[in-house]
Amino acid sequence: MTSAHPTGAAPPGGFPLWPLIATMGVQTLATMAAYTVPVLAPVIARDLGVDGALSGYFVSVVYGAGIVSSLFAAGVIHRLGAVRVGQIVLLATLAMQCSAAVGAGVAMLALSALLLGSAYGAPAPASTHLLVPRTPHAVMNLVLSVRQIGVPLGGMLAALLVPPLALRVGWQTALLIEAIPVVLLLVLLEGPRRRWDAGASGAPLRAHSGPRQVLGMLRGHPELQRLSLACVVYSGLQLCFVAFTTVHLTTRAGFDVVAAGQALAVFQVSGVLTRPVWGWIADNRVPARVLLSAQGLVMCVAAVLAGQFGAGWPLAAVLAVCALAGSTASGYTGIAYAEYARLGGERRTEATGLGSAAMFTGVLLLPSLAALLVTSTGSYGVAYGVMGAAAAAAGLLMTAGPRPRAH
Repeated sequence: MTSAHPTGAAPPGGFPLWPLIATMGVQTLATMAAYTVPVLAPVIARDLGVDGALSGYFVSVVYGAGIVSSLFAAGVIHRLGAVRVGQIVLLATLAMQCSAAVGAGVAMLALSALLLGSAYGAPAPASTHLLVPRTPHAVMNLVLSVRQIGVPLGGMLAALLVPPLALRVGWQTALLIEAIPVVLLLVLLEGPRRRWDAGASGAPLRAHSGPRQVLGMLRGHPELQRLSLACVVYSGLQLCFVAFTTVHLTTRAGFDVVAAGQALAVFQVSGVLTRPVWGWIADNRVPARVLLSAQGLVMCVAAVLAGQFGAGWPLAAVLAVCALAGSTASGYTGIAYAEYARLGGERRTEATGLGSAAMFTGVLLLPSLAALLVTSTGSYGVAYGVMGAAAAAAGLLMTAGPRPRAH
């Protein structure tokens, strides 16, 4: 990887434990907030007298605004520092939780989604900015993969902790209780902020880190183009699995809600467990680009198999397919961000913001396209087949160009 240390010296030899915990904590709490409203959708919809399906718009607003904040993030990080930007993310998270809790009506929920999304694209580039200079090259993929565990961990915490809390104290109070660790982490980060943000410029935002310049990194950079295309497809397929697994299994394959929930849980858990494994392999055995290519091909196989789920499928086989899908479509993100950092070199922060924008774009576009295919053809097999073919094509494109350097 190109040296990314601010002084040009080699990164320190120690494992960046506390910066890793801090950045992972920011990502976990922001993601937990993003998924709290969808998790509580039935309760919120009943109280507000609206359709619970509107929760899908909440997620869309968060990720849509997240695309914009991803592209603006690098300039703010260079000016204020990664830790300060992490605190801004936590402030946006707190604003979302409080506005959703004290407001009444769909308009306030939409505003809360916009508040969170305005900073939701910043955690990944801020983490890269903070971690890369402090991480030995030999464990770069592992460290960034472990950091990415914050995304599924936040989703799992929202699903496991928030519903029973809401049943006990009400959903508004549950949101306010959820804000407590946000405030605690925000305060705790002030301790190491000056030391960790010592390289921040404090100068006005520079044009070279603006959205146009971040997107401009794609121009004349085939490797970034291929990686970004893969991330659009892979992240979109990941959300297709999340969106369709339970409804597919319950409406077309005859599974009950419990079994379908188990299948989705296996998908999520396998993504958590395999992220550090892929990171270790990318650091020690196989270059990240080759792994990302292979993962696209495996995603294709998993998608085609998932499209064939039916009444004759035993639960064990369904769970095996979901584990295969989760380990790739959910497990790829850490090494993808490490690859963005490698390709970005001294502009690693901008490159990682570009990566977040690519992933969020896939989240917004591909599930909607897949839903259109399901409704127009009446077949999940067609939708999964098209998405799987796109993943395979993106994976094959990842191997184009010069052979990556050996580790």
